[in-house]
Amino acid sequence: MESEVATDATPGSTSRGPGPAGALSAWEGMARQYDYWLTVLKRTWRGGVVSSFLTPLLYVVAMGVLLGGFIEGDPDKLEGATSYLAFVVPGLVASHAMTIAVSESTYPVMGAIKWHKTFYAQLATPLAVRDLVNAFIGFVMFRVASACAVFMLVIAPFGVFATWWGPILAWLSQVLVGFAFATLVFAYSARLRSEEGFGVLFRLGVIPLTLFSGAFFPIGNLGPVLEWLARLTPLWHGVSLSRMFCVGQVDWSLALLHVVVLATLTVVGWFLAVRNLDRRLEV
Repeated sequence: MESEVATDATPGSTSRGPGPAGALSAWEGMARQYDYWLTVLKRTWRGGVVSSFLTPLLYVVAMGVLLGGFIEGDPDKLEGATSYLAFVVPGLVASHAMTIAVSESTYPVMGAIKWHKTFYAQLATPLAVRDLVNAFIGFVMFRVASACAVFMLVIAPFGVFATWWGPILAWLSQVLVGFAFATLVFAYSARLRSEEGFGVLFRLGVIPLTLFSGAFFPIGNLGPVLEWLARLTPLWHGVSLSRMFCVGQVDWSLALLHVVVLATLTVVGWFLAVRNLDRRLEV
């Protein structure tokens, strides 16, 4: 028995726990945490209504409808959009997906490790570190997907969508943006010892990405150097992908590049998240 426990607790293993390694499949490990995350949702959904739904919609009305009424809708200058509202909305929703993913993967992750130690309690069951990451990311993505879906449904009457299928693909691209940022930020949060690092993340990461990803204006306005720097950011890929689907001007080769970049970041982020959390929970 002692040798089995020692084997399961090998540093770097994603199967640490009292149960045998690999005893639970990925889906079974997530399903066993359903009750916990459902309870978390029931206790926290009211606090997220304003930040996840109401505030972004008011922002769209202010930026897209009111301010947009003073901006000429030239498709050649607005990446195919016929109005500033049609231009700004897809970028705002993609940026919103990033903001939710980052917010849900920072303090909640540290809390589960450092303050209320939920991850330690869960790991005392047959669950593995991989299962903890999968369930947490799954919960975050439910928040991202639901918020973006409501966002897209509410703005549909404004006439910003060129096709019926575009908003569906745009929503999927926004979910992919959430996946990429949720996994990468989880990996970052799992390494932090102090919450002070989150201030750096928001000030030097989230805010610049939001402003210079092309969500509010074409990145061509930044100049050649800053434009290419913007193209290297994950959020630009999500904003561009979301916008081209919404306005119906799809460059499929560029869309494929966006998907590959975001999917690669998601996979890399997941592996880093599992590794970092496994090392952090070593006792």
